[in-house]
Amino acid sequence: NYGKIQSENFASDLVEQNIVVISGLARGIDSCAHTGALKKNGRTIAILGNGLDIVYPPENRKLRDEIAEKGMLISENEIGTKPDAQNFPRRNRIISGLSLGTLVIESGISGGAIQTAEFALDQNREVFAIPGNIGVTQSEGTNLLIQKGEAKLVLSTEDILNELEFELSPINKKKPIAIPQNLNIFESKIFELVNNEPIHIDSISKLCDINTSECLVHLLSLEFKGVIKQLPGKMFIRY
Repeated sequence: NYGKIQSENFASDLVEQNIVVISGLARGIDSCAHTGALKKNGRTIAILGNGLDIVYPPENRKLRDEIAEKGMLISENEIGTKPDAQNFPRRNRIISGLSLGTLVIESGISGGAIQTAEFALDQNREVFAIPGNIGVTQSEGTNLLIQKGEAKLVLSTEDILNELEFELSPINKKKPIAIPQNLNIFESKIFELVNNEPIHIDSISKLCDINTSECLVHLLSLEFKGVIKQLPGKMFIRY
């Protein structure tokens, strides 16, 4: 469970810094990364090794649907493409290519995550790795990356953020903002959800557990008070 726990924790911490988490929706560490991002209302992208109409693995249907609603599903495969083994190495190059950096949490020497790290190095992306126990098969790949100097050893998200500081400098990171005093309970809850990334009214309504009509009333009140702004398509953003 070490890798799964670290995957979820790192993803949760990174999205709190407005970082998008990209992974492959596979069983185990991939799924935990997506879950960790979603738990903190962060953005996550799943790169699929099959067609967009195929749910794989089947037990991830609920997670897949949530990513489709709150993040993004990407596949270069045609509709109907099955999750054949040869599709996943090609998928991994997209994961690394879309990312500023690749974090290898746990992998054997020939694991898929090592292949993704190799793609990242070829694409001049940063590679990070979490050290694991010596003699444990699923840590051999990460430890070897660190030993060879191909990956930077990380013990916390701060290590990643410090390394990517230059690349992240144009991004407006989330900063704590005081909630205006003249808001009611629902307006305060909505204000905390809406940030510098547009969010749809349906998502706000669902997260606040109120119907769309009631949500719209509170949103319009917040807009009137000058704390949020409505965009085309019933999208909202904080001023």
